[in-house]
Amino acid sequence: MNILDQIIERKKEEIKLSKETVSVQQLKDSAFFERNTYSLKETLKTKSGIIAEFKRKSPSKGIINDNVSPLDVASAYEKSGASAISVLTDLDFFGGSFDDIIQIRQQINIPILRKDFMIDEYQFYEAKNMGADVVLLIAACLSVSQTEEFADLAHRLGLEVLLEIHTEEELQHYNKNIDLVGINNRNLKDFRVNLDHSVQLKNLLPEKVLSVAESGIYSVEDFKYLKEKGFDGFLMGEYFMKNENPGKKFREFVLDVTM
Repeated sequence: MNILDQIIERKKEEIKLSKETVSVQQLKDSAFFERNTYSLKETLKTKSGIIAEFKRKSPSKGIINDNVSPLDVASAYEKSGASAISVLTDLDFFGGSFDDIIQIRQQINIPILRKDFMIDEYQFYEAKNMGADVVLLIAACLSVSQTEEFADLAHRLGLEVLLEIHTEEELQHYNKNIDLVGINNRNLKDFRVNLDHSVQLKNLLPEKVLSVAESGIYSVEDFKYLKEKGFDGFLMGEYFMKNENPGKKFREFVLDVTM
């Protein structure tokens, strides 16, 4: 069983417990549930193009940074021109928390991506409940029909959809309700990074689809290479979070890539 399989098995247990604890109706009663969401499709066009991530740890890197406040980091990201904030909500493998998004949402006025392994309708109501604007659908975790059903549900809830793919076969998951396609530079099964593979996949996307390069962007040169190849957005977390002051590192990076 690879790490992705382990995560999904644990996620099923987690969702089962959540359903027994909090009903969908209770989720709908959240103060955030009726709010108008922010559009990542729009902010990618008007800001840096970077979806800056708050992430404490990962299965491949272990602890990255668990000494900083989610709100402090997110506020610094926003001030320096982030197009959106990505927040990991998986606890066991990434050290995430629903409270991280709730805390950030109260003071941040750009889109928030709930980054998690979405395998059940219940999680979309959770996302809306906690104040997210965008959800991630990982093709490797879903069937084509599930992707269609979940993307439709997300839109009905007013959430945008970022579809993550890593192989040509996963392009089959694209449908009319997908707002953006993220191409993961890192293989989720063995964690190898290949930027050229991502560029090849990007060139197979339908015309005018917004594309996001995800993970494995470790330098200004990586960023500029992917931008030159036509990517519209860039999801980056570890590069900033591994520093003592992620917000300061993000500000410096934005200055470097705009010079």
